[in-house]
Amino acid sequence: MNILYDVGARDEQEDKTGFAHLFEHLMFSGSVNIPNYDQPLQRVGGENNAFTSNDITNYYITLPANNLETAFWLESDRMFGLAFNEQGLEVQRNVVIEEFKQRYLNQPYGDVWLKLRELAYQVHPYKWATIGKEIRHIEEAKMEDVKAFFKKFYSPNNAIVAITGNVKLDEVKALAEKWFGDIPKGEDNQRNLPQEPAQSSPRRLDVHAAVPVDSIYMAFHTVDRLHPDYYVADLLTDVLSRGTSSRLYRRLVKDQNLFSEVNAYVLGSLDHNLLIVEGKPHESVSLEEAETALWQQLALLASEPIAEEELIKVKNKAESTMRFAELSILDKAMNLSFYELLGDADLYNQEVDHYAAVTAADIQRYAADTFRKENSSTLIYHAQKKIEHAE
Repeated sequence: MNILYDVGARDEQEDKTGFAHLFEHLMFSGSVNIPNYDQPLQRVGGENNAFTSNDITNYYITLPANNLETAFWLESDRMFGLAFNEQGLEVQRNVVIEEFKQRYLNQPYGDVWLKLRELAYQVHPYKWATIGKEIRHIEEAKMEDVKAFFKKFYSPNNAIVAITGNVKLDEVKALAEKWFGDIPKGEDNQRNLPQEPAQSSPRRLDVHAAVPVDSIYMAFHTVDRLHPDYYVADLLTDVLSRGTSSRLYRRLVKDQNLFSEVNAYVLGSLDHNLLIVEGKPHESVSLEEAETALWQQLALLASEPIAEEELIKVKNKAESTMRFAELSILDKAMNLSFYELLGDADLYNQEVDHYAAVTAADIQRYAADTFRKENSSTLIYHAQKKIEHAE
């Protein structure tokens, strides 16, 4: 059972960030009729988890099919009546604050998304990370703010439920009506997010930090998730860095020995994506030389069409990933929920065709349009060198 709530960090106010992620934790702190969420689930052989992104908050349960009603009972009760109390809020607030410190502040490169998002986005709420803009926003979260957030976003009309496994449609419909049918509809979520203007000049941020080695992160603005060029972007990043036969690994790691690791990927955001190219140059290689080498590889994609066999290889990898995902009933439930959010669950069945339609000319056109200096935001981590004291 997968429940996707159509709320993420992009739906927060800029002075009250981190609420979507805080709620991911609060939803496990007990509801009015079920003070301990995990206990009854474990009793019937089930397990659960959740995650938050800038676009969605997703909860899922796996359990034996004959105990499906337990999942409906648990999820409907916390949607209908989450137990709000100061102690529960304080406990989860401390958990999130500790996570903020451990994962984002006290870990090498942990603050990369706090810095890179803020550098790349000027007005869109993607400019803060899912964890929040700063710890203070979670520390100062008031009970009335928390209740208002729940009322606005955690309602049946803002949720998508997918059930996969050994179940019958009639049974699922009956259980849905029984457990969710009388939960009141919430207010309509009318988004009116500020749109990010086109970037007109390169942006750059140099950070001197306690990291083991220098590191380069380059972000390029690109299309939203439903744009046809999203598939071009996804395949292009596979050409660059998927596997040991990819361009960046073969040329910059293996042949030229400039980097210890290098990656490229597209974020997959709903509104407005970033394509990221990142790498850690060897200690003997200057940041200038490493950055120049990355730009040279990006320029090649714009100036020369890729070979057909290179394109077929990444298309095959993309298709195999999607086919294998269908073997997992959990992945299937998540995908059905997500594509229903995009507009229609059946869109998932069309993904392979979208990737298959991408041409070498599409890759070249997209690279030329995207990999421009004025469209780039570059974050450089300078490793603080240890000072050797002479005895």
